[in-house]
Order: sequence, then C-alpha cells, then structure tokens
Amino acid sequence: MPKLYSQIDSGNCYKPRLLMAKLALPFEHISISSTDGSTRKPEFLAKNPNGKVPLLEFDDGRLLAESNAILLHLAEGSRFIPEDAYDRALMYQWLFFEQYTHEPNIAVRRALLVYPERAKDATPERLAATLEGGNKALLVMESQLQKTPYFTGNNISVADIALYAYTHEANRGGYDLSAYPSVSKWLSRVAADEGHVPIGWLPD
Repeated sequence: MPKLYSQIDSGNCYKPRLLMAKLALPFEHISISSTDGSTRKPEFLAKNPNGKVPLLEFDDGRLLAESNAILLHLAEGSRFIPEDAYDRALMYQWLFFEQYTHEPNIAVRRALLVYPERAKDATPERLAATLEGGNKALLVMESQLQKTPYFTGNNISVADIALYAYTHEANRGGYDLSAYPSVSKWLSRVAADEGHVPIGWLPD
C-alpha cells in the first residue's frame, strides 16, 4: 500500500487525498507538518530534499513529490484525464495557472491569516497584494466557468481537483466568493461529484 505524507489542513495535501478517495485507491496516511518542523527533519529530507508535502511513497520505495505531479500520475487512465489531446493541454494549462497564479495568492493569503507562525509575514502590503492577485485569479476562473461547467469542458479533470483545494477555502483568506457566482456553482458541482470527501478526511 502506498504511503502519503501530508499535512491534514493543507490544500496541496488535500488534492491527492481527494483524488484517491474519488478513485477508491487505498493508501496509508502519515501526518507530517511544515508548521511543527517535521518536514525539515533528516529522515524526511532524505525522502524529499525540498522538505515539502505532499509526498507519495510507493511500495517499491519510489517517491513522488509535488501535488499536481501526484495528481497526474494517480489519475492516469481514469475519468480525470481527458482523452482528447487538446483537452489534456487545457488541463495542463489550468494546472500551471493554479501553481503560478492561483496558489501564490489565494493559498498564501489563507496561510498568512490562518497559521499563527505566519502572522509576522502578514504585512498590510503583502495582504493587499495577495488579495488583489487572488481576486484577479478568481476573475479568470469566473470567466472560464461562465462558458463551461469544468475547466476543460463538460467533464471534471485533475485541473478541477487542483483548483478546488484552495478555492473552497478562499473565504478563510478573506475572499468574497459571492462576487464570483460561476465559481461558487462550480465548487458545488465538484463537491457533488462521486466520492467527494472534505479537506480533513483521512482513510480508515
């Protein structure tokens, strides 16, 4: 059984747990957190020198880091990877958007406001910058979701899993999702998809 090293309240760690739940893939969860220094311990750094979670360890000892890479690997051959080559490219487009535009603002602002150890970094300037950047990202999402129910068209994909993780927690970062009705409806669609579990879910 593969082992997933993850932090229970991290959106990036929620991504693979959510997908594995939807795919009914068994795994052992190992709780580890950047907030208590456990990701910087030598035994974890030996597995991931980048010192970040999530990290997936396979039965044969192979390791895979980075949340979106884990999503793409686990979803191979499933309904979460579009068969059409162009739709797959769109999926990658939105995965890159999530990491370079969405996560650095929405996830970071949430962290600044939620985690006490990050409070020292929550300067008015940074909070203002991430609020502006996050709202721009939400506006881009709103524009697409006015046209299609999911980011690659009519079917859910790993792009939706990736973007759902921190978007559904955006209110904790001070974002007003009522200003983005199509995003709000999309959140409900993803939550209604078969096998959905909340961010705090862990396997039995």
